[in-house]
Amino acid sequence: MGYEVIFVKWMNMVPVTKKRLRFPVAIFLVALCLRLIPVLALRTLGIGLDDMFQYDMLARSLASGDGYRWYAQEDLPLITSYIHLDVDPATYDPRGVLTSFRPPLYPAFLALIYAIVGMGGGRFFVARLVQTILGASLAPLAYALGRRLFPDEVRIATIASWGVALYPMLVIYPLSLATENLFFVLMLSSILALVIAWQTLTDSVPGSPRSRIGVLFQDRWFILTGILFGLMALTRSVSLALVGVAVLWIWFVARARRQAIVLAAVVAALTLPWMLRNTFLHQHLTGIESALGYDLYVGYHPQGTGTFQYPQSLDLMTMIDDGERDELGREKAWEFISADPWRFPYLILRRAGYFFGLERRAMTYFYSNNFFGYIPQPVLFLLSGVLCVPFVLISLSSVPGMLFVERKREKILVLVLLACYMVPHLLIIAEDRFHLALVPFLALFAASFWVEGRTRMGEAIDARHRYWLLGIALVLVSLLLATWGLELSRDADKLRLLFGPSGNLTYFPY
Repeated sequence: MGYEVIFVKWMNMVPVTKKRLRFPVAIFLVALCLRLIPVLALRTLGIGLDDMFQYDMLARSLASGDGYRWYAQEDLPLITSYIHLDVDPATYDPRGVLTSFRPPLYPAFLALIYAIVGMGGGRFFVARLVQTILGASLAPLAYALGRRLFPDEVRIATIASWGVALYPMLVIYPLSLATENLFFVLMLSSILALVIAWQTLTDSVPGSPRSRIGVLFQDRWFILTGILFGLMALTRSVSLALVGVAVLWIWFVARARRQAIVLAAVVAALTLPWMLRNTFLHQHLTGIESALGYDLYVGYHPQGTGTFQYPQSLDLMTMIDDGERDELGREKAWEFISADPWRFPYLILRRAGYFFGLERRAMTYFYSNNFFGYIPQPVLFLLSGVLCVPFVLISLSSVPGMLFVERKREKILVLVLLACYMVPHLLIIAEDRFHLALVPFLALFAASFWVEGRTRMGEAIDARHRYWLLGIALVLVSLLLATWGLELSRDADKLRLLFGPSGNLTYFPY
């Protein structure tokens, strides 16, 4: 097969014209400007959560050439004023403790920034500026995925990309030094690359290339998908569930065994070295991170409800050895489950509620701890609505959009991957911030419902499963509404205090 034929086919599949690039560039610039506003307005903002301190410690250690360490000697006074650490002076290294508790890519991302701009007080501002670029890229990426999934209706991709660009929590998220800033982009990019890889299989020119270069050219999208999936796993290890499903899908559904092996091999090449590093560190088999035991302990604690809660979240953090903490956390979690096995399904339901919860937890914490001073009640109500209503609209609209979507395999693949992302959180621990990674995808299916929902539902009028789909949609929408209603009812006393005259001084824990 001539490579000229392959090249022409590829160029026809992804035409690059000025007109085609105009909107993605424009929506990126709009999204970037919006995200720059809070970052520039809060130029001197520090960091205020344990996760941010930990990522900053790890990044400074990497940038200083001391390896992947935290709790260095200069950081101990700040940390020990909040929690006691079991530090043995005889074995303690002043550079800090080698750790595997956090995945490495986001601290490495921060370390690269620190290595360039230094580790003075302005490092947070520069990191946030870089994160605005990452966050803004979600809008054109959503547009690109929409054009792939809904090639006959450009309005779906356009509306979804505007939704992502304007989504309030995504606009302000670059303010946080948190792994999600990198994870959101990698997850959306990975699934976009996988959809393109899938479509290259169905649209490929018959014949097999004979040279190695020809094979690599044919599998280029699977190689890129593997790289992105590997980087995503090094950012949040829960992504490995998506990798497994993607490999199985390519192997069994597409029957493309070589490409499935290529995808798995690239992911393994990126992740196994870090797993080996952690395994040698703890002298037993360890994955990308060693936080599972801690998360299970908090997620199944008898006084917990399946989400991150104070004070039990501090119980195991006094331990310096990550391996011992992980092992103890797993043992205690199993004890909790064994003592009350009927609580297991109850916690899954509670976690589903937290996963799809209203996006108010961060605002509640920062406002109640006086980060922004007093905010008048009408303004506070308005801000709460701005933060919470968009997810309500998008998630409710996405339900019929998903159920009545055209049954193309790439769309089903995306839905399966989204479910695989959600399930581990229901089994371990859940927070409302975890659903933010799904917002670009939910926006696409919501836009599908807004643009062609009536047509899709009309086409299903004579289908035997039409009433089943309508019934399922009604049940899911009712569950979402009930979840938010129960959440507001459960926290009514806290909300009265928060919106009261001294709400900024209520000091609620995270």
